[in-house]
Amino acid sequence: MSDGFLHESLRGVDWGVATADAIAASPPPVPERGGHFRQWTDDIRHLLGVTADTHRMVAGWPQLQPDGPGSWDREALDRCDRALDALLDEGTRPAVTLFDRTLPPWLDAAGGWLARDTAERFAAYAAELGRRFGDRVERWITSTDLAGPTLADHVAGMYSPGRGAGRAGLPAVHHILLANGLATQALGAAGVTGRIGTTVTLVGGYAATDDPYDRLALERLESWTNRLFLDPLLLGEHMVTEDDVAPVAATGCVRPGDMEIIAVAQDLLGLSWHTPFRVTAPENLPRVLPATKCRSALNEVNRLLVGLGFAIVPFEDVETTAYGWPIIPEGLADAVAGLCDLYGDLLPALSVVDNGMGDLDLVDGGGRLDDARRRALLRARLSWLAGLIAAGVDVCGYEYWSVLDNLEAKFRYTRLYAMAIPDHEAGPRPAMPSDWVHGGAFAAAPAVGAGTGLRLVPRAQGAGAS
Repeated sequence: MSDGFLHESLRGVDWGVATADAIAASPPPVPERGGHFRQWTDDIRHLLGVTADTHRMVAGWPQLQPDGPGSWDREALDRCDRALDALLDEGTRPAVTLFDRTLPPWLDAAGGWLARDTAERFAAYAAELGRRFGDRVERWITSTDLAGPTLADHVAGMYSPGRGAGRAGLPAVHHILLANGLATQALGAAGVTGRIGTTVTLVGGYAATDDPYDRLALERLESWTNRLFLDPLLLGEHMVTEDDVAPVAATGCVRPGDMEIIAVAQDLLGLSWHTPFRVTAPENLPRVLPATKCRSALNEVNRLLVGLGFAIVPFEDVETTAYGWPIIPEGLADAVAGLCDLYGDLLPALSVVDNGMGDLDLVDGGGRLDDARRRALLRARLSWLAGLIAAGVDVCGYEYWSVLDNLEAKFRYTRLYAMAIPDHEAGPRPAMPSDWVHGGAFAAAPAVGAGTGLRLVPRAQGAGAS
């Protein structure tokens, strides 16, 4: 039986699914109408009385242009044609993602997103797809994630070992933002009829304690994630730290006219939401991350983060899924509300994507899928979101993770970087934060309160605060 309140509150939201396999690939992927798809559509039908009727697919840039600029694989283009027509024939509204983390090898070998030329190549690619498919695609997403192939890869080296260049990798952030602006203009010039937008990974969380410096650490986390990409997109300027330095612009990668292109208006903004974080100031780590709760992978991440003035610690006394995801249903709404506080009316319509994978492993005492528990969690999450919509936040779409595929990589990432401690985890064997202090791990970190993040502004406490 559907929930009448949710149905009315979320009446204007498009419900959909997404796949990560490239439709240009050979053989073309066949949409798997399997367990995860049925689970999601059944949950939405049960809670809201509606059916998910949009399907977002990846075009497949490496398959479409395998041999260099100006060349196109005709068979790959034909496979895209057939995939779009097949969706339309079954009454499903197609959406297309132009870039999903992987560049054509010839572009990657030429420097990837560190090379400015990649942005120009991307715009030309977008223009061609817009010209060919623009009358059939309802929604265009330029990139599935701006942070992954730039901040995580070229800066932090989390995807390709040895490729992280630290601050020297920050031009990649500028170039992917420039590519988004150029592609948006190219799609518009091609006369596409669908909405155009991009996706950012939404990061939000809660201060680990009521210490003001933990709240400052949270703001620093949000600056180096949300603001790093959204300040250029919405304000037309690169994020500036509290010591009046713009780290991306300081690399010398910005040319006249770039910021106006980057800030070109978007029809929508995709928000990829995974899990909230519990954040602390580096100097507080020995106090809030005791030995029995420490994880080696999380410690390795924090070794990268402490130089920016914040660190991440697991939630305590919070229920988790089997893979360590904290169950905090208000986390998404709190993070969206934080964006509204920062950008207000500058925000375009929001579409929540990549949300919900951590719910798939919820089982009952007998090891069977616990439909009632999963739906209760989804109802709670949607109820918080409905409250924001009632307050005037424009949420135009919702995708329940990429439920049809791509789970293996995301489960692996979750196991490495989960922000809570599952009860069944084996005992930890990492170096401890107190050892880092004695070994000088914090030596390069600026003093708390200066030079790393934003001004000190008290924030309301949320889940996970102690």
